[in-house]
Amino acid sequence: MSKKVLIVSASPRKCGNSDILCDRFLAGAQEAGHQAEKIFLRDYKINYCMGCGLCNNSHKCLQNDDMAPLLDKMVAADVIVFATPVYFYSCDAQLKTFIDRCLPRYMEISNKEFYFILTAADKDKKMLRRTLEALRGFTEDCLDGTQEKAVIYGTGAWQTGDVKNLPAYQEAYEAGKNC
Repeated sequence: MSKKVLIVSASPRKCGNSDILCDRFLAGAQEAGHQAEKIFLRDYKINYCMGCGLCNNSHKCLQNDDMAPLLDKMVAADVIVFATPVYFYSCDAQLKTFIDRCLPRYMEISNKEFYFILTAADKDKKMLRRTLEALRGFTEDCLDGTQEKAVIYGTGAWQTGDVKNLPAYQEAYEAGKNC
């Protein structure tokens, strides 16, 4: 069965290690016949949440930026991939801002399958536990009916392209193919 797959690349640099893994996931998903799309957060203007609370009733943000169409994509997707480099034990600012801005419609982001792609210079996967806990806090505790399918660890990737020599490179492709 063909699924709608949305890959959210939060890498601040094109062709960064987490973005490379997004492309591998995308290739696998497309080969499997899924309707897959990668959005590169760097290409969008997404303001910070102002915490004004107006969206609690209207389910629309008053800010005029690029977030509304991205939320439409999140709601329409069957599978969502969050990919981020890990900086100081957390996801990067681009992904955190994106997650915060899901507030107006987060109740509609339900019954989704989630994959996480995490890259870091550190080789120890345990060093990424805080990042993973934060992402799970959003997907498991805030969204209804979600299922975590896999975590792809691109650890030991310091320089751009290092991830191509790690098991994560093939793991991302296989995860996309089998989503």
